[in-house]
Amino acid sequence: MAGHMETLTEYMVHARTAKLPAEVAMKGKHHILDTLAAIVSGAALPPGQIALQYVQAQGGTEEAQVITTPYLTTAVNAAMANAFIAHADETDDSHAASGTHPGCSIVPSALAMAERGNVSGERLLNAVVLGYDMCARAMFSLGERYMLEEERGISSHSMGGLFGSAAAAGACTEITAAQLRYLISYTAQQAAGIPTWARDTDHIEKAFDFAGLPARSGVTAASFVDAGFTGVWDVFEGNRNFFKSFSPTPHPEEIVAELGARYEVVNTNIKKHCVGSPIQAAADALGHILEAHPVRPEDVELIRVTLPVGGAATVNNREMPNINLQHMMAVFLMDGSISFAAAHDIGRFNDPVTKALREKVELQGDNALVTPESPRQGIVELVMKNGEQHRDHVVAVRGTMENPMTTEEVESKARDLLTPVLGADKADRLIKAVGDLESLCSVRELRELLRP
Repeated sequence: MAGHMETLTEYMVHARTAKLPAEVAMKGKHHILDTLAAIVSGAALPPGQIALQYVQAQGGTEEAQVITTPYLTTAVNAAMANAFIAHADETDDSHAASGTHPGCSIVPSALAMAERGNVSGERLLNAVVLGYDMCARAMFSLGERYMLEEERGISSHSMGGLFGSAAAAGACTEITAAQLRYLISYTAQQAAGIPTWARDTDHIEKAFDFAGLPARSGVTAASFVDAGFTGVWDVFEGNRNFFKSFSPTPHPEEIVAELGARYEVVNTNIKKHCVGSPIQAAADALGHILEAHPVRPEDVELIRVTLPVGGAATVNNREMPNINLQHMMAVFLMDGSISFAAAHDIGRFNDPVTKALREKVELQGDNALVTPESPRQGIVELVMKNGEQHRDHVVAVRGTMENPMTTEEVESKARDLLTPVLGADKADRLIKAVGDLESLCSVRELRELLRP
């Protein structure tokens, strides 16, 4: 009977060139486009700016592009910088069941190694889909996520992203199944990240912990092995193995569970609104109310928002506009929507009129809104000065696996993020190119589309 390592590495080789089911291919392209849009828009934000400055001072062999610039550097440096920028904001995707943000590390890792190896768009797509599979399964194999975070101090975002990035990067090389064993061993040796990222008020270390760190380490593992490095034959088995090192109650079988049948990219969420994940349900609910009952902000007496306890704590009167629930509700009420620009307008965050409106937002936590099927529900109650009340309960947030966005919606979000930086024509061309990745002979053709 084959061990988990043999099963996994043979699948990884097969996955490079396998024909993906149509739904999986479409979802893979959605997440690639969504992540590229997060990088392009995030480059102008403080975490993005500092990442660009840092990596351009490093030099290095010209293998891959730092997105939004003409600068080429090593695949490791490009992956780290682009990943860092992808989580400069709260725009990137998330996988609720594994507690990860897959796209922000996996897509930059795959793209950097794909540029380095001059592979096709279809190969890039397959690599990204494989990365999502490995990201989630790595976390599932370690057992209960909350136990890992609270008792072991392990950041699921860093750990899952690392394994996903390494798998995606390796899929853009020609290393053998035997060499993939070494790649996984080098990946395990670099496992790092603790949940103190929650204390980062500048979103700079958080961008590294969620994305830059796993991308850098995953591409390092792939480039090591591609250069001929050897390592431990099976890091999953024997004394002091990966599972024993990181979890007292691991589930090793999960690392290969339903490979080729259950594609985790399909189970990954895309944010409709460019705000923190816990705010998504509240934004959806307020949008439903305003669509059915248009109101003027000055006629509102109270906005009562109920979220799961953990999510409410994460977004309660935070220091940054786009993860401040009260501020985002005020903006939505005033504008009728939340644009990327509005979510990052510091001047508006300090504006007396907006601040007065957000004083009317009352936030409370209720874990009755947490269910296995819908862990991020939200309720909004709008109380008017004339006594009218309007209520909406969102069970499945738009963009989640339970209520996915259409291709048109994903492209509309991407266009809003891409156009201010790239211009309308180039944004449209990039969207079209990603939508037809299978026809792209070389991913290097994307370089010109990814810089102003």
